[in-house]
Amino acid sequence: MTEQEYNDCVNFYADNVYRFILKNLRHEEDAKDIVQTAFEKLWRNKSTVENEKSKSFLFTVAYNQMIDHIRKNKRIQLKEAFNESVRTGHQKNKNTKQVLMEALNRLNETQRSLVMLKDYEGYNYEEIGKITGLNESQVKVYLHRARLALRNYLVSAENVL
Repeated sequence: MTEQEYNDCVNFYADNVYRFILKNLRHEEDAKDIVQTAFEKLWRNKSTVENEKSKSFLFTVAYNQMIDHIRKNKRIQLKEAFNESVRTGHQKNKNTKQVLMEALNRLNETQRSLVMLKDYEGYNYEEIGKITGLNESQVKVYLHRARLALRNYLVSAENVL
């Protein structure tokens, strides 16, 4: 990968990687740090990474950094996330975006990442498997379960718009 190809990669993918990490972490500064680290690793490995595979490389590195960050800092605790969802679940006037974000926040980190990669970023099962380290069957099963959980939450009486 040349310096120009690296710069193009930054221009094309920085927003996508940042958005993906931010949606999962919900913390701007941590998301910026992870994205910066991902691009730093791409720069250090530019001689071995093919330009065509740079997007996948970035998302893989960013995903792994995010998982390491979550484990290291223990910022996400499912019990608190569920309690927050229950408390906010009874509000009468909700907009669609708010309901969708609450539904995504109820998912665990793996499920949320899979939904974001598949439905928001448009990756196929094989690519998602490479990014997350799961095999294609696991991706399909976890994604199916995540979508069921989303559907059950979204069609519950308090969330029907």
